[in-house]
Amino acid sequence: MLEIQAENHWLPKQALTQVAERLEVPLARIQHIATFYKAFSLVPKGRHQVHVCMGTACHVRGATRVLDTVEELTGIKPGESDMDLKFSLETVNCLGCCALGPVVEVDGKTHGHLSTANTEDVLKDYE
Repeated sequence: MLEIQAENHWLPKQALTQVAERLEVPLARIQHIATFYKAFSLVPKGRHQVHVCMGTACHVRGATRVLDTVEELTGIKPGESDMDLKFSLETVNCLGCCALGPVVEVDGKTHGHLSTANTEDVLKDYE
């Protein structure tokens, strides 16, 4: 399922059905697993996964303003993907690099010490 998620950026129902058949388990069991783990998505996600840290250290250093900027630039809110499936936006409680706050992670790459001004520069790199 991780490979399917990595390839498609989500888990299409057809793929889950094939997994269930191959493993000889009910589809409901596969769907339970897919909904239990936040790493999986049952709806299409953008090519670029944007995670904005909202942990305490990032929050006090302006994470809310950075999130507002990301929302404005992409036109989406946390939990959404844009119409072109270019970006998906999520907030996270902590990315584990508090000294770099506020932090945004895009496709697994960490961008620290962000401000509203340099957030746009970060997202432009993923056009």
